[in-house]
Amino acid sequence: MSSPALEEVTTPITEILAQGAADLRFEDIDADSLTVAKQCLIDWFAVTLAGAAEPLTAILAAEAAEEGGAPRATLIGSGAKGTLTQACLVNGSASHALDYDDVARAMGGHPTAQVGAAVLAVAEDLGVSGRDLITAFVAGYDAECRVGSLVSPSHYEKGFHATATVGSFGAAAGIGRLMELDGEAMARAFGIAATQAAGLKSQFGTMCKPLHAGKAAGNGLLAARLAKRGFTSRPDMLETSQGFADSQSDNFNADLATQAAKRGFHVRENLFKFHAACYMTHSTIEILRDLRDEAQIDPDQIDHVDLSVAAGSLAVCNIQEPDTGLEVKFSLRHTAAFALAGQDTANIESYSDANARAPNLVALRRKVNVVGDGGPASLSTAKITLHDGQTFERSFDVGVPAEDVAAQGLKIDGKFRSLVVPLLGEAKAEALLADLHNLEDLDNAGQLLSHVSNWQVG
Repeated sequence: MSSPALEEVTTPITEILAQGAADLRFEDIDADSLTVAKQCLIDWFAVTLAGAAEPLTAILAAEAAEEGGAPRATLIGSGAKGTLTQACLVNGSASHALDYDDVARAMGGHPTAQVGAAVLAVAEDLGVSGRDLITAFVAGYDAECRVGSLVSPSHYEKGFHATATVGSFGAAAGIGRLMELDGEAMARAFGIAATQAAGLKSQFGTMCKPLHAGKAAGNGLLAARLAKRGFTSRPDMLETSQGFADSQSDNFNADLATQAAKRGFHVRENLFKFHAACYMTHSTIEILRDLRDEAQIDPDQIDHVDLSVAAGSLAVCNIQEPDTGLEVKFSLRHTAAFALAGQDTANIESYSDANARAPNLVALRRKVNVVGDGGPASLSTAKITLHDGQTFERSFDVGVPAEDVAAQGLKIDGKFRSLVVPLLGEAKAEALLADLHNLEDLDNAGQLLSHVSNWQVG
């Protein structure tokens, strides 16, 4: 719905969301949501360890080393510890560096990158239990999805990157829960997060996009810590005039923000990525890969390919002529060429500068035409036309959460092993995975970081 006149807003959104985060207990979390929450953290470690090898992470780790400070939390990939703020920045950015991390439709962005980085840094520092870590993660995930629901879709359409903006609330809620903030203090933490929230979609395809996740984690950390110390803020920053929703959105969906998710907690609806590119390319990849295999299509037989995607995707992942591996992740045309040519879109090595410029892939992507339609961002329709006139057409929507969470878990474990075993070795990777599967039984959740605290990239 469009934003109502502010004097008509009577629902205390900030108070409701803050109190909900403060009140959450481990026993409130249903079995499926618990399972998916652990899958999110398994996925987080996989993409963060892999992302630690990216140049942007090395730059941030070098900045942290030069700055110095009390070594309180692991900076993954550096073999060292840093301040809590540095851990949020480095690990949060690393987790989003490959754009291989999960997605939440309600939030309109990537949910686990910043919340995972934030709660794990504080959990390592405080030595909290695995149950407390899970509870904090679910609280943070739910909070950012509720805030995202409040301001969608115009917040994203205006050019704000929800992972950065909305994600700041998730990190604040998660850390606030670990610090046992009451509802009043949590509302102040939300306010402090709101006044820091920033991140622009125009930075997609640069190092600044993953930086958004690291900054959101740090924003949440500062918000919760200041609130714990009594720092003041308006208690209604989500709904007040010139507050978060009013200044960054034309929408004010109070009902969506305050009602429970369809299956209890928003984390149950999490969408995992099995292609290392922008999520808005995934339906297209799935369609073209399946059509290629089923019809045994040779790329040389293709005359042209027509893609119909959500109009909003054109401003996010429609780089026409990508020149770098990073830009390929945001190019519907080039990821379509990957799928048609049989390139492994799950392999992070596929997204190289060399593959962005490979003559066969460039020629193939130039056969791909992309138009926008009125469908959801997760839906795509593709039509392949061969030189002999044959056509093959299909639609697919990747935005449907898995019904079978156990089967989903097997895929997540496979993704974890493919990314982590080459880095840590099989024994250490399996030990970390076992602790993640049994997280609720750990007396000290910091044990998770002990598996990677001495690991250095290279």
